[in-house]
Amino acid sequence: MPLLIEPALPTGTFRSVRQPCLIVDDRLVLRPWCVDDAEDVVSAFACPAIQRWHVRCIDGADEAHEWIAGWEQRWTDETDASWAVVDAREDRPIGQVGLRAISLFEASAQLSYWVLPAARGAGIAGGAVAALTRWAFETVRLNRLFLLHSTANAASCRVAGKAGYALEGTLRSSMLHADGWHDVHLHARLRSESASSATGRAEAERGRSPH
Repeated sequence: MPLLIEPALPTGTFRSVRQPCLIVDDRLVLRPWCVDDAEDVVSAFACPAIQRWHVRCIDGADEAHEWIAGWEQRWTDETDASWAVVDAREDRPIGQVGLRAISLFEASAQLSYWVLPAARGAGIAGGAVAALTRWAFETVRLNRLFLLHSTANAASCRVAGKAGYALEGTLRSSMLHADGWHDVHLHARLRSESASSATGRAEAERGRSPH
């Protein structure tokens, strides 16, 4: 059955290029995962909060290596992507940010993020989300990014709000966690909104410039 419209983005949008490193600020970088990150991955998924909201654990280095290796294949398949959030001085992961459920046809993807306990409270998740959002809209030209979280996950909701992801609604009893079904907040941003924000910032800067 033929489609009546063309996909918004062509096949090869992701796999035709190497997964890039993205600069967050003078302290943080987003980079692809590597085999040396296995110990930090095990530590991350031993965290009760990460287990609770991401509904999985990783039992040992072998599983961590499989988790890491899987991201290269997902990039090639153009289904998902993940970056380690690292302190540029030590190059050790302190968090994760990524794209899930990538749809080239609809130019959309779902955001995912977590931060290790010792690094929380410093705006790391928000900075990582902002950097990935800029790249996804400005370089890849995705049209829509969205994220989902349990309504009980107040920390994730704060990150979404600060990153400019508007709350679009609540999906009732939509996500299964260890303690049962949770209502879920749906947040989203559009590329057109980011363009409007950039224009607004530029106009504000011109307004502050001396004449």
